[in-house]
Amino acid sequence: MRRLLLVLLFPLPALALSSAAKEFMEISTRLEPVQCEKRQLRRQMAMAQAENRADEMSKLRARFAQINRDKQTARLERRLAELQSRILDGKGGARDPEDLQAISFQQRQAFYRCE
Repeated sequence: MRRLLLVLLFPLPALALSSAAKEFMEISTRLEPVQCEKRQLRRQMAMAQAENRADEMSKLRARFAQINRDKQTARLERRLAELQSRILDGKGGARDPEDLQAISFQQRQAFYRCE
């Protein structure tokens, strides 16, 4: 009975992930609101540039720069870059394909939540 509860509480694919992938996914979850805001700002900046709205463009750039100056966000983004190099094999592939599948799935979910 206990084993059944453990299997239900902890899905098996999550157990198969490397520690780097688990940390990458945890940090990505923490950064999701920031990444969503950045994505929306990039979209707004593209529209402002296409419509020649220079005043709005400067405000959007200032907000984007403010987000990038946040020390905690910058630290977490640097850690993601370090983990990415550990997860990938240097040839663009993953050392463990299950890691890449789980990370990709998480990023797709975050993308659609941001819309």
